[in-house]
Amino acid sequence: MVRLADLTAGERDFLLGKLKDLSGFDGRPWVTGPAIDKRRVAIVTTAGIHRLGDRPFADGAAASDYRVIPGSASAGDLVMSHLSSNFDRTGFQQDVNVVFPIDRLRELAAEGVIGAAADYHYAFMGAAPPRSLEPKARELAVLLKKDRVDAALLTPV
Repeated sequence: MVRLADLTAGERDFLLGKLKDLSGFDGRPWVTGPAIDKRRVAIVTTAGIHRLGDRPFADGAAASDYRVIPGSASAGDLVMSHLSSNFDRTGFQQDVNVVFPIDRLRELAAEGVIGAAADYHYAFMGAAPPRSLEPKARELAVLLKKDRVDAALLTPV
């Protein structure tokens, strides 16, 4: 993964400029919930991954849709169509858990650290402007609620 310090000044300023689009979030939890060992957890990633048979992410920064990944998916079922030229795919190719820690989540559930892993997880393409994702994020919230998810593990890429 590229670090800000490794980017040119122009690339770094472009990425840091995206932060101003996120104003209005104060960092406090929106709601309280049960203890972690009772929570049902879903993964939401911006790694641009999807199941092998799904349509790839397209249009780079314009891709504001998401893909549904069943909780039963294995590493061999997943591919990455993340389009950023700054994204190093080596870690994903060696271990999907680098960007989509499904095996770790299953282990936490088996050990009783979390209540359960969700039936479905979700992937966005990370190059989209954050505000353009809001309509799909609201749609996703309905799906998470339907799956009785009360905690999300966010893996921004």
